[in-house]
Amino acid sequence: MPNRVPKQAKLNILRAASLSKIPWLLHGFSTRSGGFSRAYGGHALNLGFTQDDSKVSVERNRVAFSREVTSGSWPLVTLRQVHSDTIRFVEAPSKLQLVGDGLITSTPGLLMAIQTADCLPIILVDPKRRAVGVFHAGWRGTVKRIVEKGVGEMRRRFGTRPRDLKAAIGPGIHACCYQIGKEVREQFESQFAYAAKLFREVEDRDPVREKYPMLFLTARPPGHSDLPRKILLDLVEANRQQLLAAGVPARRIEALPLCTSCHTDLLFSYRAENGQTGRMMGVVGIRG
Repeated sequence: MPNRVPKQAKLNILRAASLSKIPWLLHGFSTRSGGFSRAYGGHALNLGFTQDDSKVSVERNRVAFSREVTSGSWPLVTLRQVHSDTIRFVEAPSKLQLVGDGLITSTPGLLMAIQTADCLPIILVDPKRRAVGVFHAGWRGTVKRIVEKGVGEMRRRFGTRPRDLKAAIGPGIHACCYQIGKEVREQFESQFAYAAKLFREVEDRDPVREKYPMLFLTARPPGHSDLPRKILLDLVEANRQQLLAAGVPARRIEALPLCTSCHTDLLFSYRAENGQTGRMMGVVGIRG
């Protein structure tokens, strides 16, 4: 029998309410539904060239996603992301693979994209100068202040005033699920005066201990050994604080409420799926 071409399900694209009001702007955050990939469940919209998926499926997914966002066939500008603070100024599609974690432009007709699967995609828009940026902010990029530097790069290239910017923080792993180690917290504490408000410690649950507490009695008062404590990082708040520090007004910062780790039915999550997952995209572009 000939190979059957998988049908495409309906795409589900998330958008920020504040950015949707700008008539010349195109933007969106992809979800996992509406594609041609079979590697991560039926009809998955995997937009990253992962080892588990076929290149053909990913390319078809990218075309379908781009067309849905632009209603056309705009060039898709991507990066080889390296968890850096490197930001690329783009005026035209590049024949070479760009390396970095941020893209900025004032050129119409380009769809600039960041890939994520727990890290935050962050879009910045200057409505007055028709300039945009998109950034990949995991904990490493956040410690390196990539979004704060993004504001600075837009100011340098386009004359952007931070108070004019609108920011949208897309779906990513939230404080409910983002467990990190002490060494990560120490890096934040060395960089940010407000670091204390970014972390929460909770006692790790142990179902066996809860069912059989007598097994865990020790000679130390009050009679039980301590459970280890989990350190949780609020990556959304960390980047919101950077935007505030850079001069972006709080009322102009919008964060989408979905946690990738909590919603693997809708979103890809590297942590929740133990690394075997697809990639989403946050994209932004300027109409001509």
